[in-house]
Amino acid sequence: MADLEIKNLHVRVEDREILKGVDLEVSKGEVHALMGPNGSGKSTLANTVMGHPGYEITEGQITFKGEDITEADPEDRAQAGLFLAFQYPAAIPGVSVANFLRMAINTRREDDTIGVKEFGADLKRATELLHVDREFTSRHLNDGFSGGEKKRCEILQMAMLKPEVAVLDETDSGLDIDALRTVAEGVNKLHSEIGMGALIITHYQRILHYIKPQFVHVMLEGRIVREGGSELVDQLEREGYDFLREEAVAGNG
Repeated sequence: MADLEIKNLHVRVEDREILKGVDLEVSKGEVHALMGPNGSGKSTLANTVMGHPGYEITEGQITFKGEDITEADPEDRAQAGLFLAFQYPAAIPGVSVANFLRMAINTRREDDTIGVKEFGADLKRATELLHVDREFTSRHLNDGFSGGEKKRCEILQMAMLKPEVAVLDETDSGLDIDALRTVAEGVNKLHSEIGMGALIITHYQRILHYIKPQFVHVMLEGRIVREGGSELVDQLEREGYDFLREEAVAGNG
């Protein structure tokens, strides 16, 4: 059984059906890529997996480590070991990155709060692992951050929380090449060092030059229409999504 299982997922936003029967499995230690053009339903899937209240599941099921989380609150999913790196992380003026991280860790640990010494050691390891300046953690969360700094902050949260499966929703969006490498290196290190599973959602191929997925899924119009290995990334780079659109039209004809 996979750690994260999505079965026959149908999702509506207001009066429009966005996801039309998605099946996807991601386990700890695996790196998956979900690709597709804008508007194909990728971010809807990410938000639904994390329990965003604006997305209505009309059919299907989401399970995590064997537990049904289809109706679970976002904080319960996070506590169980799921993590979502947002496409547009929110700013929280007045709350430092370090304080936010400590609160997030304590929320996951429930009664066993993290001590100052242990937190400091963990933060030191994480900032060194990701080549992040320690002074960065004293700044207010995402307040005045560049796009690259926001994404580094998301990866730092991942390193501190050590999720079993992380969903990265277009984390590569708007990044320059240096920030892209930093994000990719962080994901690769967390995958190799703690066995984190990852679902990388993107419509660009470039981040997948730095993070090599074992499994690739392509979404068009709310459905996964093709699955394969990393060779599928190369094919999409050469041919785009048009050949899959043509196949889908031919299959429906």
